[in-house]
Amino acid sequence: MQIVKKNILHKAGLLLAALLILIISENSMSQTGNDFEISKNLDVFSDLYKEIELNYVDDINPGEFLLSGIKSMLKELDPYTVFIPESQIEDYKFMTTGKYGGIGAMIHRKDDYIVISQPYQGFPVDKAGLKAGDKILEINGQSTIGRSIPDINLILKGQSGSNIRFLIERYGETEPFEKSLNREVVKIDNIPYYGMLKDNVAYIKLTGFTMNAGNEFKEAFEELREKNEVKGIICDLRGNGGGLLHEAVNISNIFVGKGKLIVSTKGKLRDKNNSYKTTMKAVDTNIPLIVLVDKSSASASEIVAGAMQDLDRGIVLGQRSFGKGLVQNVLPLSYNNQVKVTVAKYYIPSGRCIQAVDYSHKDEDGHFGNIPDSLITAFKTENGRVVYDGGGVEPDVVITPVKYSNIVRNLLSQFMIFDYATKYAYEHDSIPGPKEFEINDQIFNDFKTFLKERKFKYTTDSEYALERLKNYCTKESYFDDIKDDYETLSNRLRNKKNDDFDKYSNLIKSLLKEEIIIRYYYNKGRIIASLASDPEILKAIEVINDKEMYDSILAGTYESVE
Repeated sequence: MQIVKKNILHKAGLLLAALLILIISENSMSQTGNDFEISKNLDVFSDLYKEIELNYVDDINPGEFLLSGIKSMLKELDPYTVFIPESQIEDYKFMTTGKYGGIGAMIHRKDDYIVISQPYQGFPVDKAGLKAGDKILEINGQSTIGRSIPDINLILKGQSGSNIRFLIERYGETEPFEKSLNREVVKIDNIPYYGMLKDNVAYIKLTGFTMNAGNEFKEAFEELREKNEVKGIICDLRGNGGGLLHEAVNISNIFVGKGKLIVSTKGKLRDKNNSYKTTMKAVDTNIPLIVLVDKSSASASEIVAGAMQDLDRGIVLGQRSFGKGLVQNVLPLSYNNQVKVTVAKYYIPSGRCIQAVDYSHKDEDGHFGNIPDSLITAFKTENGRVVYDGGGVEPDVVITPVKYSNIVRNLLSQFMIFDYATKYAYEHDSIPGPKEFEINDQIFNDFKTFLKERKFKYTTDSEYALERLKNYCTKESYFDDIKDDYETLSNRLRNKKNDDFDKYSNLIKSLLKEEIIIRYYYNKGRIIASLASDPEILKAIEVINDKEMYDSILAGTYESVE
């Protein structure tokens, strides 16, 4: 009976899959002139699917089997063309609206368990009294041991109002405890913080381009102008992976007048060829503007940064951006599934496309490569400055990013800074505000003691190299001849490594400060605390205050600064 039931389910799954293929086939053939080739290939695919399902020695899950085929097929394209099953619709909604049904927290995996990294202020986890550092042992009675972050996220997200139960282990408490809460619609702000910096410079941090981002940015800017004498503004797009194209146009419209071309798109289908111009009167076309970008600034962020650069409206500062010059549309499929498809490339005002990877060609190893230098083309801004396509937005003022040493990377990857912040928050009910709190000698020495108790260890690049030398010499039977020299050098490196903690103390203190502040003032507090010592913020303020430098950069007579 069980076997018959399984076969019926398989047949039903096969029928649904065939129906899906038929619908896709009809839609495709109505839009292209390649009807026979499409029909032939879909017939082959359908026959293959049927024969495997009927004849393969073991039972096959029809849904999983088809999904694996879809994923493999889409891998031949770019990473932004993806299948969105019904179970992941919440993720799609989040991409466009910044909203999702869930618990309102960031999580990470440590060892075998899931840990709350950061509750979002005012949402279910926060309101239930759960804290950063709390270990989630069970969800709805099911253990989290060995579960991946994507698996856990699928469980945590769900319909607003639905209940979810946790078994929590907390630092300082001897026994786990249960906590029940209801999911809510969680909204991630496009602008987690805006305010005034020194020298009357305004600052707006933009982390997303979901619906209404343009209006939110405009309102923040207008509020800062009304309450302060603003001499310049910093638009921080670092780490911003993009979002809705029209919101990038709306934000650009704040600084450039009506009728300016911001971005155009070109695709295979005629209706994908569009030009997007500003439609409203600008808020301010003269105020000095700095746009901060880094290697994680992508898509809509690059439209804003690239447009301000091409129109010579503002200065781009930081590191070369990601280089995503592709446009995606989400299209409906049968049974509440969807597919996000790359439908066009976009071009910023100078005419350049900043797409860095060529997904239309693969190398001999089957990998996609960057646009070759031979195909990089020069374009010009409105003032005649030379800019280039094919590799993101190159800043007008380049700032070399802080490079983490091995000790810092290991403090982060082993969660030493995170775990100490958990301990500190347990022992201290409150701290001064984000602008006032500092890591003093007492806290720093306590952190050192904490590391000793946790037996923190790490390996330097020099130690790795020395160990490789030992292995090579051992294989070639040379090691006995250099053993004494090896031990001497190893001891010297070990002694030198002991100085690393003090050598990198300023960076360690900064990271420790931000992690502790998150426990009391959430992500907004962390941003505020980071501004005073952020090298890119400080450089941006310097450029705004130096009118001659600012003007010469836009005129193309000033060389990039590192």
